[in-house]
Amino acid sequence: MTEQHPFKWRHFQADMILLRMMWYLRYSLSYRDLEEIMVERGLSVDHTTIDRWVQQYAPELEKRCHPHLKATTDSWRVDETYVKVKKEWMYLYRAIDSEGKMLDFWLSPTRDAEAAKGFFLNALAASQTSSPRVINVDKHAAYPKAFKELNAAGCISESCKLRQVKYLNNLVEQDHRFIKWRTQPGMGFFSFETAWRTVQGFEIMNIIRKGQLQGVDKRDVRGQVALVAKLFGVAV
Repeated sequence: MTEQHPFKWRHFQADMILLRMMWYLRYSLSYRDLEEIMVERGLSVDHTTIDRWVQQYAPELEKRCHPHLKATTDSWRVDETYVKVKKEWMYLYRAIDSEGKMLDFWLSPTRDAEAAKGFFLNALAASQTSSPRVINVDKHAAYPKAFKELNAAGCISESCKLRQVKYLNNLVEQDHRFIKWRTQPGMGFFSFETAWRTVQGFEIMNIIRKGQLQGVDKRDVRGQVALVAKLFGVAV
């Protein structure tokens, strides 16, 4: 995919591709549901084609949205939920700030200190703040170990505190519901790469839905659609 012509050689119009991709990522619809909806509107598009659109453009959507994210607070809530890949559970690490804004996410086949450390590093690199003041986690033993190693390596500020207080993480546990709700219609993924690309789309659509992008509000659905089209250089 090139920056100048992301929809070059596509049979369908760019605005239609973007809108159908956004429907899939935002609402509890399967690919076959979208295929039927399009047939109702006189368009014949196989569900596998819609799948290819999501696989190609969802990661690109996340990349293009990232520079436009609003600032977040320095108080993090970190937790993990589960995504089924090839009938096996994978671990989706997620972090939000004290106001419920999404900070970062990370899909891992393991739930251990190395996975937690990888997630922390990725979240620190993606953070809209210079450094977290406090990181709230649950009682899982991997978090203190990962935090200690990163603190010793200078990756996390010495002033940053790790707190293992379960009730403080209610906010992020509730935020998992959007991801669980969206992964349910698909009944799991067939590969790690497919899962990761789709999850990127789910998460960035959740970020857009929350109104975390500059210039668009939480309930301004039409504005959100227009902003995504603008990011891809598409007229709507």
